[in-house]
Amino acid sequence: MGSAVAERRGPGRPRSEQAEQAIIDAALELFGERGVDGVCVEAVAARAGVGKATIYRRWSSKEDLLLAALGSLKRPLPQPRGTSVREDLTELLESMVSDANDPRYVRQFAMLHGEAEAYPRLMARYAETVVEPRREVVRSVLRRGVATGELRADLDVEIGMLALTGAVMARGKHDPRPPAPEFAAQIVDELLRGFTPRATPATG
Repeated sequence: MGSAVAERRGPGRPRSEQAEQAIIDAALELFGERGVDGVCVEAVAARAGVGKATIYRRWSSKEDLLLAALGSLKRPLPQPRGTSVREDLTELLESMVSDANDPRYVRQFAMLHGEAEAYPRLMARYAETVVEPRREVVRSVLRRGVATGELRADLDVEIGMLALTGAVMARGKHDPRPPAPEFAAQIVDELLRGFTPRATPATG
């Protein structure tokens, strides 16, 4: 019975997932073209080819829809493996570099930062629901490194997290050229030179 139902549905995503993706794509397109003010449920529904009720079943407000759309600009970070701080940090930053330099979303990223002053509540919720969980993944790797002795016992985890993620954000914001493939590893290696324990000189 189950296989027969699957055959009738055909390949690809279920219709509900297709509709949701169409809505997210439409919201991002409108945001990229017009900013926050240009995103309204009516316009998103028309561009996505769905009814407004389909949107409201998933998101109760324009703000919730925008948060979902803006959150989709960033892919989920890879799960740290827990075997090497350097490898985990490099994988995390490679994912961030890829997001920051995705040509499909460069305009949206730029506009998002430009809207910060005009929409403080939206940006605060974006920071809380999208940015902060990603930062916490980086913090968790740094804390583990301190616990295992891979990093200095007195490392300021918050400053370390900001140094790592800030390097990615600063480059993406000020340099339009694609980053070198080894860029993420270079960030990690350069900063780890200041994070790793220093050998105690032998006395004698």
